[in-house]
Amino acid sequence: MTQTEQIVRLKIQLDDWHPIIWRHVEVPLAAALKALHDVIQAMMPFLDHHPFEFNVGDRRYGIPDPEWDTIGRKTYAAKTTKLSKLIESGSKKFTYTYDFGDNWQHTVTVETVSAADPMIEYPRYIDGGGRAPPEDVGGLTGFENFLEAMADPDHEEHDAVKTWYGALFEPEIPNKDAIRTRVAKLARRRTLGKVAFAKSRNQAN
Repeated sequence: MTQTEQIVRLKIQLDDWHPIIWRHVEVPLAAALKALHDVIQAMMPFLDHHPFEFNVGDRRYGIPDPEWDTIGRKTYAAKTTKLSKLIESGSKKFTYTYDFGDNWQHTVTVETVSAADPMIEYPRYIDGGGRAPPEDVGGLTGFENFLEAMADPDHEEHDAVKTWYGALFEPEIPNKDAIRTRVAKLARRRTLGKVAFAKSRNQAN
């Protein structure tokens, strides 16, 4: 069975927060880490306004920056590194960090590798728990303060955070419909890309 016929079931969990905020998703084994970044952004959800990196053992994957790499660890390209490569090397758990200011660290766990269903478009969101922090809320401490103010109508910051967020925030309930819609858009984009590639190959032949 080829990599393109296999999918990986992953659990993504936000670190250092209780009750836990987690997501289950199935992605193609042949997906690049940049594609996995896009999936995580869609599932939490975040807005993809900040840098990210994956840390696997002693290697960092993200968007290489020659200037930054001269003073720190080398950054390998997430766009060209396949998830299959990490799994084949024995990596079943690694970290994903988004927004180095707010520092949202996640643990990514490989749960299963199995045959893809030809009737399903991947990636596919399976389930999750907890609503992820809003973009630019100020890290774990800011998120804690945000929830405290949001939950108490008498809190001096209640009106301000409600206006900033734009609605009430229900921390226990992920917006599953919105998550499915965002992940489905990634799946359709991937499917359309495969169709376009196949057409170009047929035309070349």
